Amino acid sequence: MAILGAHQSIAGGYYKSVEIAHRLKCDCVQLFTKNNNQWRAKELSDEDVRLFQGRLAELGVSHPMAHDSYLINLASPDAALWKKSVDSFVMEMLRADRLGIPYLVTHPGAYTTSSEQAGIAAVVRALDETHRQTRGIKTKCLLETTAGQGSCLGNRFEHLAAMIDGVQDPDRLGVCVDTCHIFAAGYPISTEKDYKATMRALDKTVGVKLVRAFHLNDSVKPLGSRVDRHAHIGRGMIGKEGFRLLLNDRRFRNVPMYLETPKGQEKGKDLDAINLHTLRQLVN
Repeated sequence: MAILGAHQSIAGGYYKSVEIAHRLKCDCVQLFTKNNNQWRAKELSDEDVRLFQGRLAELGVSHPMAHDSYLINLASPDAALWKKSVDSFVMEMLRADRLGIPYLVTHPGAYTTSSEQAGIAAVVRALDETHRQTRGIKTKCLLETTAGQGSCLGNRFEHLAAMIDGVQDPDRLGVCVDTCHIFAAGYPISTEKDYKATMRALDKTVGVKLVRAFHLNDSVKPLGSRVDRHAHIGRGMIGKEGFRLLLNDRRFRNVPMYLETPKGQEKGKDLDAINLHTLRQLVN
C-alpha cells in the first residue's frame, strides 16, 4: 500500500501540521521548520519538540519530512549569498534533527552568472561544509529534482548523480523525485513505455535505491516546458495514468509520497483530501 500525505502549514505550532494531516487522512506529513521566506528563525523550544513528536505518535502520522527555505541557494557564485545559504541550511538540518525529522529536502540551487559545472561544484562544497558542521546528527539531506527554470540545477538526473558522487560523505544524501518537475524537465511518465524509460534513466544515473521520497504533483505546463507549475492529480498534463504507474511500482512501496498541489476547497471539500482520494483509487 502506498504511503501518502501532503505538505501542511506550521501556523500555530509544528504539531498543528500533524493534526491537519491526520484530519485529512494522510499517512505522512511534510512541513517547513521555519518561515520559508525569511532567513531568521525563532528558537525551537523543548515544548515545540515534545508536542510535535507527541502528536505524531498519538495520531499515527508517520514519515515526517521537512523542506528547506526557498531563499537558500547552495549553487550561488556569489560568495556572500553562498555562505548565508550554507549557514541557513546547517541551521535547518539541526532544527529538523531536533524535531526528529529524518530528511530535509532542498532544491540544488541556481548557478545564475556562473556555469552548470561551477554550480554543481558549489553545491558539493556546500554539502561537504554542511556535513562537517552537523557531524553526528541523524537527519539527512534529500536533493530534489527540479523543472530547470532559468539556471536551476537538478533538471537532469546527471546533475544529482554528480553532486552525490562529488561529496565526501555520500551516505548522508538521498533524492526526492517531484513528478511535476521531472515531467516539466522533459522526462515523460504518462504511458507505461515512457514511465519505464524514465525510471531506467533514473536508476542508471542516481539509482532508484537512493529515492527516499516523492512529491506528487501533476503539471500545468507540457512535457519539457521547464516551467514549475503544480496541478491537481489527473487534472494536468501528466494525467492519472502516470500516477497509477508510480503508485503501483513495487520498488517504491515503502517510499513516502507527499502532495504539494494547490491548497483550497472545492464544493466544500479540502483539495488535499480530494487529491488523496484520487491517488488511493489508483492503487491496485
